[in-house]
Parts: sequence; structure tokens; C-alpha cells
Amino acid sequence: MPFKAKNGLLAIIIVLSTLSMAYAQDEIASLKHYSMTEIRQIQEKSPKKLIIDVYTDWCSWCKKMDKNTYQNQGIIQQLNENFYFVKLNAETRDSIFFDNKMFTYQAQYKANELAVALLNGQMSYPSTVFLDENLGLLTVVPGYLTAKDLSPILKYFGKDFHIKMKWDEFIKTNSEK
Repeated sequence: MPFKAKNGLLAIIIVLSTLSMAYAQDEIASLKHYSMTEIRQIQEKSPKKLIIDVYTDWCSWCKKMDKNTYQNQGIIQQLNENFYFVKLNAETRDSIFFDNKMFTYQAQYKANELAVALLNGQMSYPSTVFLDENLGLLTVVPGYLTAKDLSPILKYFGKDFHIKMKWDEFIKTNSEK
């Protein structure tokens, strides 16, 4: 009899553990991705700033940023709340319709002309492009960014501090002490 009671208790513990793990996984947010072609339509309904992660398939730092930075729950929360997030493979040979223009692959750059335009010909991967609600360029941040690096930039643009103050002032007044 004690053996059956222990087995029953063990079964209850396993079931409760499984349910609590399933619930915890539901609490983990996922990053919402959008395509370049759907941005204009989405912007018309609910304007937000846009972040474009410009990457290539062969870029190891791009993959590291996907794995580490864009999986960070704090980053995901900031991105989902304040931005539309788009991943753009700079070397895509697909034509991309964006901002009422058609962009095609350019062999001389070995990149799609949208990536060339967004990066102003400075082809560096990964690069994080920030656009305002009207698709105007705010800034391009080239290179790998950790969550710690990216978080203040997201706050600066996401909460419109860029309208009120210069970056250096923002960093001085918002740095962690």
C-alpha cells in the first residue's frame, strides 16, 4: 500500500511539473516578424517605427545576433511594443516592393538594391536599420549588437528620446549607475 501511494504522489508531481513548464513556456514572448512588402499596409493602420535587420546567410555574427540578442526577452518586449521588425537578407535575388519602389538584385554589389540603399552602399553585416513611422531613415548601426548594446538604442528611438535630445545626452542621463 505505501508503494502505491508513493507512485500516485509521484504521478501527481510529474503532471503538475509538466503543466507548470507548459504554462511557463506560454509566458515566453516571441519576436514578431514582418515582410518588407506588408510594412506599408501595416503602417497605414497602426504606425510604428521600423527596424530592419540586414543580414546574409553566411554571416556568423548575424547568426549569433539572432541566437543571442533577438532571443533576449527584454529585447523582444521592446521590439514588439515599439517597432515592426523585418529581417532582410541583403543578398536575396528576389525583387522587393517597398515604399512604392521595386528593388532588385545588383550583381556589382552582390546584394539587393534595397540593402544597398538602406546601408548607403556601406555593406556591413549585420546592420540594424532604424526607420521612423514614415519610413524615413533614423540611423544605421553596423555590426554585432549584444542585448545590452541594443537595449538603450531601442529605448532612445522607441520612446522618442531622439526628438528631445542628442544621443550623448541620452546616454549620460540614462546610463545605469
